[in-house]
Amino acid sequence: MSQRPGTPRLLRQINDRAALELLLSQGPLTRAELGELTGLSKVTSGQLLSRLEDRGLVRTAGERAGGRGPNAALYTVNPSSAYVAGLEVLPDRVTAGVADITGQTVAEVTVDPTEAADPVKIVHSAVQRACATADVAISQLRSFVIGTRGVVDPRSGDVRYSFDLPAWHMGVLAGLRTSLGQPVRIENDVNLAALAEQAYGAAAGHDDFVILWAGVGQGLGVMLGGRLHRGITGGAGEIGWLPVPGEPLPLNVTEPQSGSFQRLVGGNALSGLAATHGIDGPALLPTAAPPGFDVAHLVRTAVATGQDGFLAELAGRLAVGVAAVAVVLDPGLIVLSGDVGRAGGPALAALVEEAVARVCPSRPRVAVTEVAGNPVLRGALLAALDQAREQVFSDTV
Repeated sequence: MSQRPGTPRLLRQINDRAALELLLSQGPLTRAELGELTGLSKVTSGQLLSRLEDRGLVRTAGERAGGRGPNAALYTVNPSSAYVAGLEVLPDRVTAGVADITGQTVAEVTVDPTEAADPVKIVHSAVQRACATADVAISQLRSFVIGTRGVVDPRSGDVRYSFDLPAWHMGVLAGLRTSLGQPVRIENDVNLAALAEQAYGAAAGHDDFVILWAGVGQGLGVMLGGRLHRGITGGAGEIGWLPVPGEPLPLNVTEPQSGSFQRLVGGNALSGLAATHGIDGPALLPTAAPPGFDVAHLVRTAVATGQDGFLAELAGRLAVGVAAVAVVLDPGLIVLSGDVGRAGGPALAALVEEAVARVCPSRPRVAVTEVAGNPVLRGALLAALDQAREQVFSDTV
């Protein structure tokens, strides 16, 4: 039987990729340990490591003492072989982070988006500052992922609409790719938070779960079969528009925060609910809450002062959205995140679970987020790392 041309090259690529993934997850490793894990001979493992070391993808990281004979060299993925950038874009701030190929965050900066009106200039400035902080050249970045509020068109990759970020529109993605010179992806912020939750938080080990982002605005990240579900138009998860009994339906869907579920659990609703229960908070807000409004303050105050009535009513309102998701998707796990979810903590999650169980036969478990730091930024860096590793680790031969 004749051998297919290129097969040895393909096998080397497969072996290189497997070795790099093992070094990331279990390293540092000796040549013998890598051979044992991959099933390769010591000779082949040695050749593989030499090849990867020559390409700057692997470096030695000390030695491991053995029995007889010299100590064995330890190998690890070279952190400086490639870098990625992740960003979270909000109306009042842009946060940019840089991570090396091993996933270690080496810089994080926050910039004022009012410094420039053009989204491309804002992002480029934030990336430049993050790179300067990390002492990394922009040319070393292999992938960029940007998290924004709003709906991202899954076909074009552009932001289809965002009430909070009107300058982010069709055509911005092309400008970003030209400016940064590397693969750029824009993703819904709650979807990125879901990626972070699965990797670092309450959804670790779960292929099916939903993250409910509760705050001034509401959002949903849906993970089914280990994959994000975005919908045909990218609008999956816009739960603020969920029709709910007792709340008026929106007359104009271009009006910000006019969805029924948003009216039930948004900033104005929490302000009114807090006043009803005698909790100090801001006066009733305009339709769109100002950037500085801390909706979580109300919930933190309620938890700290034992305002059980407020928390029970808030849980009942959130349960309306959770139950609607549960009877349609039956994910088994709902994670509360966002400012309200974090502020309510395990106490609010337990109350929501109880309230959902009264109206929903599937009885999902409700947990509070366990992701430390900025979940959107961490999710953006995760997505960028996946993209960069696919590129870097597949181009070793």
